[in-house]
Amino acid sequence: RVREAVVSTQSTGDKINVFPSRMILSVMKTRYKGAQKGHSLLKKKSDALTLKFRATLKKIIENKTVMGDVMKAVYFSLAEAAYAAGDISQTVIQNADKAQNKIKFTKDNVAGVQLTNFTMHSEGSDVYQLTGLGKGGQTVTRCKETAQKAIKLLIELASLQTTFITLDEAIKITNRRVNGIEYVIIPRFENTIAYIVEELDERDREEFYRLKKVQDKKKVIRAKQKKFLEEYNAKQEAVEAASEAAPRNLLETEHDPDIMF
Repeated sequence: RVREAVVSTQSTGDKINVFPSRMILSVMKTRYKGAQKGHSLLKKKSDALTLKFRATLKKIIENKTVMGDVMKAVYFSLAEAAYAAGDISQTVIQNADKAQNKIKFTKDNVAGVQLTNFTMHSEGSDVYQLTGLGKGGQTVTRCKETAQKAIKLLIELASLQTTFITLDEAIKITNRRVNGIEYVIIPRFENTIAYIVEELDERDREEFYRLKKVQDKKKVIRAKQKKFLEEYNAKQEAVEAASEAAPRNLLETEHDPDIMF
C-alpha cells in the first residue's frame, strides 16, 4: 500500500539524504505513518478551533448589535437623572473609595489552546445607595442599573474579543503546521520511501543478474571439464586398445598412464 502511494510522487521531489537499506525503509515507513497521524490530529484541532472561532464571532456580532441600544439607553438614563436630580457627578466622585465591581479571570481549554474569560462580580455594599435621596431617586437608580448592564456587556464583549484574537492566532499557527506536514514533510517521506524502494529493487535486479552470470560461467566450466574428460578417456581407451593389439616388446620401457586427481 505504501509503495502504491509513493509511486505517483516520485522521483525528482525533495527527499531525505539516507542510505537505502531495509532498516532505513522500515524507519521511514514508521515516520511516514507518524506524520500522517500528526496531520490528522492537527486537522481535527484546526476544525475544533475554527468551530469555536465562528461561534465566538457570531456572539461578538450579536453583542455589538445589542451594545448600540444599551449605550443609547445609558445616555438617555444619564440625561434623565441629570434632569431629575441635578448634577450628581461630584457626589459620585466623592463616594468612589474602591472598586465595587471587579473582573475575575478564568481559563478555558479548547483543543489545547488556553482561552481567557472575563466575568464581573460585585464586592461590598452599594456606596451609591443614598444618591438621589433628596430628589430623582428612581431615575438615578434606573440610570445606575442601566450602566451596570452596559458594563457587564462591555466586559463580556472584551472577553469575546480576547478569545477571538487568541483563536485567530492559534488557527493560523495550526494551519501552517497542517500545511507544512501535508505539503512538505509527507511528500518528503513519500519521495524518500520511493527512492529507497527503487534503489532496493535495482540492487535486487543487479544481484539476480550477477547470480545468473555466475551460474552461466559455472555451466560453461562444467561443460569444458566434461568435454576434456571425455576426450581424455577416449585417448586412454585408444592407447589401451593399441597396446593390447600390438605384441609386447620386453626391451622397451613401458610408461604407466598418468593419474589425474
